[in-house]
Amino acid sequence: MSGHSKWATTKHKKAIIDSRRAKNFAKLIKAIEVSARSGGADISGNPTLFDAIAKAKKNSVPADNIDRAVKRGAGLETGGKEWETIMYEGYAAGGVALLIECLSDNRNRAASEVRVAVTRNGGNMADPGSVSYLFNRKGVLIISKQGGKITEDKILEVVLDAGAEEVNDLGDSFEVVSSPSDLVAVRTSLQGAGIDYDSAETSFLPTMSIPIDGETAKKVFELIEAIEELDDVQNVYGNFDVSDEVMASLS
Repeated sequence: MSGHSKWATTKHKKAIIDSRRAKNFAKLIKAIEVSARSGGADISGNPTLFDAIAKAKKNSVPADNIDRAVKRGAGLETGGKEWETIMYEGYAAGGVALLIECLSDNRNRAASEVRVAVTRNGGNMADPGSVSYLFNRKGVLIISKQGGKITEDKILEVVLDAGAEEVNDLGDSFEVVSSPSDLVAVRTSLQGAGIDYDSAETSFLPTMSIPIDGETAKKVFELIEAIEELDDVQNVYGNFDVSDEVMASLS
């Protein structure tokens, strides 16, 4: 029975991983559709679509799925939906502020599902504007250190003249922050220098972060995970800061 039990556990874990992968694929495909709808199917004139496709490819989304998503978004193929970007605001444990970004074809469904996920997992919804002022919209690129081949000095040399505001060390990778309008210039500079990047997209970064302890971090992560499980949710942004020691204790 122990062998059967182990197989059942493994199968269960695989089902969870496959489910999350499918959800991630759906979110990436949705982002491509929206980008193509707003800026057209030509990636040379639509940098948002370029970045959405690049991110999907790096996450192993099949090329055929990407191509169909571009065509649906641009109106070249039937089946495209009217996706609407909706932002919800809330609080997690410890007073952590959350921005919840949705892409949905049904505003009422999205609002209901987000509210249920937040309130059932120890959070509270907030009025529009009460949280968003704590975040700034930025261009964010993530670059792998590639085992030490890529250094902070090398990145700074390439991106500063292109409009980058700061470079942050994230451990295994670097985060390059710019204004949203300079994102394409920074990305192009990296490409010109032969430096590969994991992702390039606009994001919401907190103006000030709240340090949280292990118990609070556990609650915050569980809440965010529950929200991210929702089909309409694209991204969740929080203003928490978790130390390496706290992360080590959680893992």
